[in-house]
Amino acid sequence: MNLRIVVALACPLLGIAEVHTLTLRQAIETALKQSPEVLTARLDQQKAMAAVRIARDPFVPKVYAGSGAAFVEGYPLTIEGQPPSIFQTQTSMSLFNRPQSWELARQRENARGAAINTEEKTDDVIYRIASLYLDAAQAARTAEFARREVDTLSTAVEAARARIQEGRELPLEGRRAELSQARARERADNVAADEDYAEASLAVVLGFPADDRVHPVQDQNGSAVPLEGAPTTPQSAVDQALDHSRHLKVLESQLQAATFQVKSEKAQRLPQFDLVAQYALLSRYDYTQVLTKFQRNNGELGVAIRLPILVGTAPSGTEQAAEADQAKLRIQYNQTRDQITLDARRDFDDVRRAEDGRTVARLDLDVTRDQLSVLLAQLDEGRATQRQVDEARFAEQEKWIAFYEAQHALDRARLNLLHQTGTLISALR
Repeated sequence: MNLRIVVALACPLLGIAEVHTLTLRQAIETALKQSPEVLTARLDQQKAMAAVRIARDPFVPKVYAGSGAAFVEGYPLTIEGQPPSIFQTQTSMSLFNRPQSWELARQRENARGAAINTEEKTDDVIYRIASLYLDAAQAARTAEFARREVDTLSTAVEAARARIQEGRELPLEGRRAELSQARARERADNVAADEDYAEASLAVVLGFPADDRVHPVQDQNGSAVPLEGAPTTPQSAVDQALDHSRHLKVLESQLQAATFQVKSEKAQRLPQFDLVAQYALLSRYDYTQVLTKFQRNNGELGVAIRLPILVGTAPSGTEQAAEADQAKLRIQYNQTRDQITLDARRDFDDVRRAEDGRTVARLDLDVTRDQLSVLLAQLDEGRATQRQVDEARFAEQEKWIAFYEAQHALDRARLNLLHQTGTLISALR
């Protein structure tokens, strides 16, 4: 047997691809545990918290102990600034350091912003999961109706062939039926490919391998994602979007951090006070030969004061750069606020248009079903042909697909509006 054929047959058997049938709630819980984007945002938050501890370090006392024992010839010299000793310890910490205090405040604000950013990333992941979940559910419904269309048209082809053999229909009608059947099969294959891609995309977002598939669970009404609680007026949509926007809160945090940065640079011209303390136990042998008065236990406690006289050009340059960043963030904040207002109004209008579209699609479906019922009754009475009934059944399948597409468009519009107004998580619960 050809080696390529052997490999092609063996690979599916050796693979570990799985199909995960999950509800939306289960999909969200899975994403919160293993989604790469959520995990990355949490790591960034941990990094921001570590930066806070680093910024606090100058205000935390540090104690070092050791020995500076040495062989002395002549006058005792210092070892790293300390005289030779049997045992020594020293400590230091900042008492007043305004630049570092503002830097600590900036890092704390960055940590707060990182926490908000983690929440924003989590919301985005949940929104993407719900969106892909809707797409996968819609693809599954469309694939089901596409397969029904193929079955219906297969029956129609067989019936057309029978009528042609009986001489009741021209061969052209048979070719038309075969063409319709071929188009339906092509459509069914394309929809099946879309369904497979949607389920694979959902699996990747959830942190599963690309070979896995996630199959959505639909309720008895055919809905995969119940979305309720959307705003009822355009203004309420705008108000909720502005109040719940985590992107705006992140920009506010960044603006506050930039303000602390400006204050830190301005504080470079202020004096700084550090606590210093040290103790040393000296060796009598090293000092009695050169000192007239010797004391073994020695210690000091005091404050080191630094007064900036000339600080150079770096602080002023850094201050100007920080002020430029601050002004840039203000512009971004105002632009983002205006854009959120526009998007909220647009999403609200999209929901209303989608509701109208679903209503029209439902009425169209009802009319088509009524027409089919009339044709079935006429078929029993001999006043309609089987071909007319087959065409009506095919039209009904098309109207069902159109209705579910309209329902999908409405669900997507509601999903976008809930995500924009920051109420998606509460709606999904």
